[in-house]
Amino acid sequence: MTRGAVREAGVSRTPAVVSVGRPPWWLVVAALLVGSLLTADLLADGLTLQLDLQVSEVVGDWGLRDSGSYALIWSVTQLGGRVTILVVLAGLVGYLLWRRGAWLPLLRVLLAVAVLTAGVYAIKHGTGRTAPAFPGSYFFHDDGASFPSGHVANAVVMWGVARWQAVHYGLPAAVQRAFWWLSVVGPIGTGVAMVSLNYHWVTDAVVGAAAGIVLLGVVHALDAVVLSRWVRVDAH
Repeated sequence: MTRGAVREAGVSRTPAVVSVGRPPWWLVVAALLVGSLLTADLLADGLTLQLDLQVSEVVGDWGLRDSGSYALIWSVTQLGGRVTILVVLAGLVGYLLWRRGAWLPLLRVLLAVAVLTAGVYAIKHGTGRTAPAFPGSYFFHDDGASFPSGHVANAVVMWGVARWQAVHYGLPAAVQRAFWWLSVVGPIGTGVAMVSLNYHWVTDAVVGAAAGIVLLGVVHALDAVVLSRWVRVDAH
């Protein structure tokens, strides 16, 4: 880590033009509350289930899956695709390692993937909610894995981590702004595209976003108490 610090000392850094995007505590609490309430209401066959059914019926009538717009809308869903995001992050992490000798971004990405996978799949397997196109009339089934939307949660957490690294390491202002846009537009675009193709219910997307905010807060907290502290100690 000391070699990385010396190597980075000669590299110009751009001042932060956007924030690192760490969710404030009140937003994490609000997201946890919204996600918990929606989950409880769905499991109780509450009002949100009726809302999901109504939206899905309207979206189904649009027939976007069989339209000429399908390819474009599907490409928007990939803003939350894990492969898409990890390819971009691999380039970002590789650049920071090559130019700055910084290993911390790689550790942060690995931590984010672990937290995201554990958190989202715990909820998916715990609820077992089926997707709109699941055969039969089931809403909860052993094979259900629609709730919450993993793509939306991916977009919140992983683009959030990318934005964080771009700002933290003082990358050019255009790069910082680009990742800021991806951290905001990515989750929204992914959620809207997934629902419009009837791949997910509305509440899948909403709770996916809420889960992503909570998990991004967890990643920042774990970094503050473990990763960054370990790097500072190791540098001495």
